[in-house]
Amino acid sequence: MKIVILGLGHMGSWFAENLKWKHRVAVFDRIPQRAEHLQEVIHLQRLEDIRRFQPELLLNAVNIQNTIEAFEAARSLLSEDCLLADITSVKGSLPEYYADCGFRFVSIHPMFGPTFANVERLKEENVIIIKDSDPEGVRFFREFFTGLGLTIYEYSFAEHDRLIAYSLTVPFVSTLVFADHMSSAAVPGTTFKKHLHIARGLLREDDYLLTEILFNPHSLPQLEKITQRLEFLKHIIRERDFEEARKFFNRLRENIGLKG
Repeated sequence: MKIVILGLGHMGSWFAENLKWKHRVAVFDRIPQRAEHLQEVIHLQRLEDIRRFQPELLLNAVNIQNTIEAFEAARSLLSEDCLLADITSVKGSLPEYYADCGFRFVSIHPMFGPTFANVERLKEENVIIIKDSDPEGVRFFREFFTGLGLTIYEYSFAEHDRLIAYSLTVPFVSTLVFADHMSSAAVPGTTFKKHLHIARGLLREDDYLLTEILFNPHSLPQLEKITQRLEFLKHIIRERDFEEARKFFNRLRENIGLKG
């Protein structure tokens, strides 16, 4: 398949490196230096060069806030049978865009990234394919991800964004609060160091990615649940209630599969 990848950040570059072995891949980024490390792919110098390449699949890997803008910039350069693909962490208004744009689409979300995952070994990592996508696009990415050993889940657009509010907003918020509470004092504890490693990794991410995760319409109810449980934990600590604390710990163990 002939594939154009727009945007050569961490994930765009990863897709280019892994797709080029079986497909003809061309790449474009408005910052040309981002493409310099990529070999055995075609480097498009201008966005307009997409027309000459005639891709069968346009994989949009630009920053989340520019995804629709990038599609709009490229759509006049594409044949009508070209598949559009996105990798955004929050789908937001993309369903409406796809419904109106006139192109077939496939929407995916790799649930891993260079910050925390070992992208050379993905056997324990997951990816979501939006089940509202075009069947050809679903087959293409299912074959691609299966070949890498990834576990594949399929959700609707709405199910995806609800899941992301739970699976990303909760740890993001917990980590941000931890980082906000930090002081410059060195702390020798192993647990503290692990949390610090996570916080540093998270805060290396793009600000737009962080805010899009937090601004997901489903995020606020998750945050409200966290604050409610924090108030309950404060009550236990204030009252020094060992029996209530023990019940609380046991419930938490059940929640994370540590029964018995």
